[in-house]
Amino acid sequence: MKTLSIDVRRAEPQDAAAISEAHRASWLHAYAGIIPHKPLMQMVQRRDAAWWRKATRGPATLLVLDVAGVIAGYATLGLNRARALPQDGEIYEIYLRPEYQGLGLGRMLFGESKRLLKSLGCEGMVVWCLEESEMAERFFRAAGGVDIAEGMEDFGEKELKKVGFIFR
Repeated sequence: MKTLSIDVRRAEPQDAAAISEAHRASWLHAYAGIIPHKPLMQMVQRRDAAWWRKATRGPATLLVLDVAGVIAGYATLGLNRARALPQDGEIYEIYLRPEYQGLGLGRMLFGESKRLLKSLGCEGMVVWCLEESEMAERFFRAAGGVDIAEGMEDFGEKELKKVGFIFR
C-alpha cells in the first residue's frame, strides 16, 4: 500500500513555476465565460514564474497545497484590505487546479489558511468572490461564510459584481 502525502505549507521560491501553472489552470477553469477573454488572458500571463517567485517574498503569505510533490493549489492571505469591514484577516485568493477539486482539498487549504490568520492574531476574516462564480460562492457558503458586502471589479470592457463573505 502506498502512502500519499498531502501538505499545506508556505510557498518557496522554487515553487514559482508550479504555482504559475496552478494559477493558470485554475483561473481559466474558474473564469472562462465570466471574465472577458482578453483581460483574463492578460491577468494569467502577467503572473508568470518570475511574478510568483517575487510573491513568495512579498508582504502577503503564500501557501501551497502540495499533493505528493505536485502543487495542486495555493492561497494568499494577510490583513483585511476593506477598511469598512471589522474583520482583521483576509484570504485574497484560494484556488485549486481543476483535477483536484471536489476531493476535500479546498476545505483543507481553506482551513489551514483560516488557522494561520487566527494564529497571527486576526479576529475574523473576509473572502471576496465574483458573484457569477457559482462554484466559489457555494464553497464559501458551505464553509460557513455569510455574504455581507458587495463591490465591483473592473475588467476593462466589463464590470462584475463581487461578494464579500465573512467568517468568525
